[in-house]
Amino acid sequence: MSKIHKFRKAALRTSAAFAIGLAGTHAMAQDAAALPELSAAQLEQADGIYFERCAGCHGVLRKGATGKPLTTDITRENGAEYLRDFITYGSPAGMPNWGTSNELTEEEIALMADYLLLEPAAPPEFGMPQILDSWKVHIAPADRPTKKMNDWDIDNLFSVTLRDTGEVALIDGASYEIKKVLKTGYAVHISRISASGRYLFVIGRDAKVNMIDLWMESPETVAEVKIGSEARSVETSKMHGYEDKYAIAGAYWPPQYVIMDGDTLEPKKVVSTRGMTYDTQEYHPEPRVAAILASHFRPEFIVNVKETGNILLVDYSDIESLKTTVIPAERFLHDGGLDSTQRYFLTAANARDKVVVIDTKEGKKVAVIETEGSTPHPGRGANLNHPTYGPVWVTSHLGDDTVAVIGTDPVGHPDNAWKLVQSFDSMGGGSLFVKSHPNSVNLYVDAPLNPDAEISGAVAVFKVADLAMEEPEYVELPIVKWADIAEGQPRVVQGEFNKAGDEVWFSVWNAKNLVSAIVVVDDKTLKLKHVIKDPRLITPTGKFNVYNTRADVY
Repeated sequence: MSKIHKFRKAALRTSAAFAIGLAGTHAMAQDAAALPELSAAQLEQADGIYFERCAGCHGVLRKGATGKPLTTDITRENGAEYLRDFITYGSPAGMPNWGTSNELTEEEIALMADYLLLEPAAPPEFGMPQILDSWKVHIAPADRPTKKMNDWDIDNLFSVTLRDTGEVALIDGASYEIKKVLKTGYAVHISRISASGRYLFVIGRDAKVNMIDLWMESPETVAEVKIGSEARSVETSKMHGYEDKYAIAGAYWPPQYVIMDGDTLEPKKVVSTRGMTYDTQEYHPEPRVAAILASHFRPEFIVNVKETGNILLVDYSDIESLKTTVIPAERFLHDGGLDSTQRYFLTAANARDKVVVIDTKEGKKVAVIETEGSTPHPGRGANLNHPTYGPVWVTSHLGDDTVAVIGTDPVGHPDNAWKLVQSFDSMGGGSLFVKSHPNSVNLYVDAPLNPDAEISGAVAVFKVADLAMEEPEYVELPIVKWADIAEGQPRVVQGEFNKAGDEVWFSVWNAKNLVSAIVVVDDKTLKLKHVIKDPRLITPTGKFNVYNTRADVY
């Protein structure tokens, strides 16, 4: 019996790859004779590529969000040739150049162009029975160490996503030694740390959560669970008195979040996010859960619901009688972070070119700000002390080369608070992350999705003091050149500081079959400090320093 047939027969009970659950479920339009015919094997291959590479921006149902909709009324009007070219060459607005970067072959691109002319697949549901079926406790809490059993400097440890191998690498921040590589879900999206600093939680795009005990002599996964078919976010409770008590994970498909026990990942509550959009009050079938943060002021998780534009403040003090505050914000909510006081949550509504501000202490919306750029994509953003405007929060943009600066100090600088106080140009579009640190005088801006190899292979650095200029200049660091990688189109992505804030690490993300690396830059001199190369470093992307991630330092 084939793997795909087994999946169908199992009535969605397995934790097999999402692509397999999709294959064979496509409905053909009435003019099917004019459309391409794909075999079951081709559909399975195309579903896999779409899930791994495309669904995050364009949606499981292809209705769009960060990326444009890919529904058949649009794709058929454009035609297969147009789709092939767009997939091949990408765009400066953030569409990756899958062909010229050699990440997809000509045959795969042609397959995807044909695939997009067909109606989207009908993905499976994934409720509590399926979640419980996937839940495993490998080492019970009673059998875990009662104290730290290794000599690792956990606070300066980096959890590094090895995207295409379904692994994370644990790398020492002082010696640059890869201490261990652990199997996880596919394409880990983020790593988060429990409030105590003991447990590392990672979530893959296949919605698998791994809970890793960093106190063990050799850290291992002690529990795991799948909370859906596709996901992006995981977080743990941080409010005083609730440290390590709960974990939460949010799914792209099905659109839902799951609250779990903080010691075992036992699923306690599944909550659907399907519902009405905040503005037009129309039903949306795929309101995906994007960023989740834990409040430091209240026993609440802050949950971004992308397509409806609602931000949920989920009170976990009594999960049996769950209380949720629904804040209408703006549609297509994505990622964001806290200001330097950790009171205010700033998050991008990226397809609407806005940033929403939530007061996590008072539980209310403060502002909705136009960034004057296309598709803000901050990651957690960067907190700076601006020479003119005082404390500010910064985002770059996926769709153009601008950097937006927003005032965040309503007490000391009330005239600047919750306003766009500055906008300036960086290297080019396709930026995913900005980064700084309280001990740094620099702001780093990447552009990994820019189709120009020179831009995607570098990072722009602005001196914070120079932001007093109307058009501040930047230094361009040739990260790929420093990594000495000649093959492919390596993309430089996601700067991350060490605990001390005197080094910043960049992933040099290349194709799976080519050499990748991590480049370490001295923050004071902006000189190359170290290059980490290892056969195990396959497609490194996100890096998460344990202390900075746990303490929300960015």
